[in-house]
Amino acid sequence: MEHQHSHTKLSSLNRAFIFGIIINLLYVVIEFGAGVYYNSLSLISDAGHNLTDVASLALAMIAFRLAKVKSNNKFTYGYLKSTILVSLVNSVVLFIVIGGILWESFNRLHHPVSVEGLPISIVAGVGIIINFTSAFLFFREKDNDLNVKGAYLHLMADAAVSMGVVISGGLIYFFHINWLDLVMSLIIVLVIFYSTWTLFKDSLILTLDGVPKGINLQEVISEIRKIDGVIDVHHLHVWAMSTTQNAMTAHIIISADTSMEQQNILKQKIKHELEHVNIHHATLEFETEDEYCDDTLI
Repeated sequence: MEHQHSHTKLSSLNRAFIFGIIINLLYVVIEFGAGVYYNSLSLISDAGHNLTDVASLALAMIAFRLAKVKSNNKFTYGYLKSTILVSLVNSVVLFIVIGGILWESFNRLHHPVSVEGLPISIVAGVGIIINFTSAFLFFREKDNDLNVKGAYLHLMADAAVSMGVVISGGLIYFFHINWLDLVMSLIIVLVIFYSTWTLFKDSLILTLDGVPKGINLQEVISEIRKIDGVIDVHHLHVWAMSTTQNAMTAHIIISADTSMEQQNILKQKIKHELEHVNIHHATLEFETEDEYCDDTLI
């Protein structure tokens, strides 16, 4: 039954990625064309942002599939780490897009152009529908995977940005405030930067094998020490194997008279407790108090 559930989730997310990529790519082409035709930097900026969402969806789908590939003699963990690398690449690409928008905004300050507000509002309104529809596809799984969460947040941010473009387009149409188009493009930059910085920081920490977000080492140590039979724990290391799976190694100090059977039972108890803190791959080494253990060991 577990296998069937996993297969269903895989198929569902795969369809969500494909559908999201197709409708967002079509919209990018339409929005960019409209931005060029109507001289709207806000539409061109939003099209660039949407294009990065298409790229992030494609990369996330690839990473999601690679994570399912079985391990081999060359990659003993399989390709689980690819999900983290994709998140990092995605955030870097978004920073590049920010730089491009800022450059064009700087040019517009020196060479202002007139824009038409009504077409801008109409095109951006379509974007709201598309982004909300795409984001809904990933709503259920957004808290289970960093890449899925990244896709969801990007799409929701796009919907909010599109709403802002609709409003600015309306103000331009009724009051002829052309500089609002430039202001809106700069607001888009701030929105992209805010969502991208969090994704970049989280993915960089995981890439460098830092402690995954949501895991407190002191709490983990405290929970292990509470288990009957454990004297102490040290040389504890926690890192992310992927955006959804965490691993840990640790030395567990036990009494010298602990039998092998008791050690096996103790190991299962510790691993069970670790599952409650989102650590599902633990390698434990038992040692007694009178054994020498190098404190400089990494």
